[in-house]
Amino acid sequence: MNRRPPIRPNVPAPRTWDARLARRLVTPLIDTRVTPNHLTTLRLLIGVAGALCLARGGFAASNVGAFLIVLSNFVDHTDGELARISGKTSRIGHFYDLASDALVTVMLFLGMGIGMNAAGGHGHGLIVPPAWLGGIAGVSVAVIFFLRMRIEEMAGKAGTKQASAGGFETEDVLYLLPLVTLTSGISLFIIAASIGAPLFAVWVMIDYRRVSRRVEPAAQTGRVMG
Repeated sequence: MNRRPPIRPNVPAPRTWDARLARRLVTPLIDTRVTPNHLTTLRLLIGVAGALCLARGGFAASNVGAFLIVLSNFVDHTDGELARISGKTSRIGHFYDLASDALVTVMLFLGMGIGMNAAGGHGHGLIVPPAWLGGIAGVSVAVIFFLRMRIEEMAGKAGTKQASAGGFETEDVLYLLPLVTLTSGISLFIIAASIGAPLFAVWVMIDYRRVSRRVEPAAQTGRVMG
């Protein structure tokens, strides 16, 4: 009779629905050779493939790309859940996960912008080329990821905890991406991202300065006492 692999004690249940499903799926992998880094690599490959499909433009390629991005976003939860319940954690693996998240998200926006160009995005009446709008959103996202990583180093994971409600987090908005591509709403999505991402980056910069000012005196006190 097959027994379910034991989950490490004192591991709290995930807050979000996708993370709960991810934990169920990776539980049988606890005692296997599969590591969180393997799942991170899978997430990265799927996400890059999705971004490349979006960059091709056209209705079919865009929808395939959106589906792959959604799948990549879900797989992103599996590495963390496997690490938590199996104890297969590492600092390198954590930063690999963050770097993969940043790369996929940046390529997502760049891919959508390039895809709009390929599909004749200038016909949407945009003053700025769509690829530039995607680049603005992508660079802003890269800045956000970098600053959140620095905040986490200073204040721990609690300092970068995402807002959540009803079992969903802020990043779960990416699950709606297929609706954007199916309704040919990529141009509006890119415009919104090119405005919203820089504004959010500014907010994260302010938060980074706030955390830095709070942590720096404590660090100086520790050095004096040491």
